[in-house]
Amino acid sequence: MEILETVFVRNSLVVAFAVVGVTIWFSYLIADKLTNGRIHGSAIAIALGLLAAYFGGKATGGSTGVADLTLLGGIGLMGGGMMRDFAIVATAFGVKLSELKKAGIAGVISIFAGVIVSFVIGAAVAVVYGYTDPVAITTIGAGAVTYIVGPVTGSALGASSDVIALSVAAGLIKSILVMIGTPMIAKTIGLNNPQSAMVFGGLMGTTSGVAAGLAATDPKLVPYGAMTATFYTGVGCLLGPSILFIIVDAIM
Repeated sequence: MEILETVFVRNSLVVAFAVVGVTIWFSYLIADKLTNGRIHGSAIAIALGLLAAYFGGKATGGSTGVADLTLLGGIGLMGGGMMRDFAIVATAFGVKLSELKKAGIAGVISIFAGVIVSFVIGAAVAVVYGYTDPVAITTIGAGAVTYIVGPVTGSALGASSDVIALSVAAGLIKSILVMIGTPMIAKTIGLNNPQSAMVFGGLMGTTSGVAAGLAATDPKLVPYGAMTATFYTGVGCLLGPSILFIIVDAIM
């Protein structure tokens, strides 16, 4: 056991990848078997991660969740800003502006409208719950945009870890609602063609939520919705810690 512990501690980042890999596999298994694909595996994985962080912090009395456990210290590095920003940049480089043009003016407008509306709703909820700090309000509002935009904005503005966690939770709830609600309202809003799917992806923005929701509606629409949803995330990461923060700061 001592040898295993030494190996695990010395190779903590490898252990972190293994733990996250098993968690994702288990989450997708649950999504497939228990929800019939209506709730995306990524949403379940994020929920499990938040629960693990909570109970890890409770058990150790620390402030970095499961990373306070010696054997899982590598998760602190894996879940840090370096890996996160690398993933965001890699996603952005996979997008082609020529593809966005296919969505037309409506697709472009939907992206900016989706980001702004989601941010305003999230920021308003933060104010209702008593937050007055512009950094906290902006971070929670950005979390309502997506659970990626929230942490990116919070890290850029120097938000506290609990506020960043709230932003992730807000984005997760939105993602799950989009996953479940899309098939229910698809017929009503005419979500049955590539153009409407691109506009829908631009308005909702949460890539995992849009992809899962469209997959339950019509799998052929998934690439179109996911394309504009990816741009939505990029626009949110740009506007959150800059223009949107300046506006919130001026109002508060």
